Amino acid sequence: MIAVLQRVSRASVTVDELVCGKIDKGLLILLGVKDGDTERDATLLADKISKLRIFSDENGKMNLSVKDVYGSVLVISNFTLMANYKKGNRPDYMSGAKPDEANRLYEYFCNYISTLVPTEKGIFGADMKVDLLNDGPVTIVMDSEILK
Repeated sequence: MIAVLQRVSRASVTVDELVCGKIDKGLLILLGVKDGDTERDATLLADKISKLRIFSDENGKMNLSVKDVYGSVLVISNFTLMANYKKGNRPDYMSGAKPDEANRLYEYFCNYISTLVPTEKGIFGADMKVDLLNDGPVTIVMDSEILK
């Protein structure tokens, strides 16, 4: 499972001109599910993300987690994180989980992380428009394989 985290001052996601998820200070998480990922991958990532110290303390040091700053997360499904761009100019996404399984694990991740930090989400498989104000910028790519 791949997660791209962006520390944001605000973020929202719109589907069919309706806002379906919106946060203020927190993390925008783009989440891609690989073939073979399990609930363990989701819980490992969610636990790590909720405790990751990438918010500034009173001395300007990145020493606080999203929980510490009473922030929220906005989770967006993103199969393009599985892009294989080695050959040619048109990436393939064959390493991504099949849609039913990817949706199941996306929902599992969202439900689990919502027990740790306030959570909003996009709509799996929808054409989403994401608006954000990146704070820093701070952007981190995480892979659940590294946490195992």
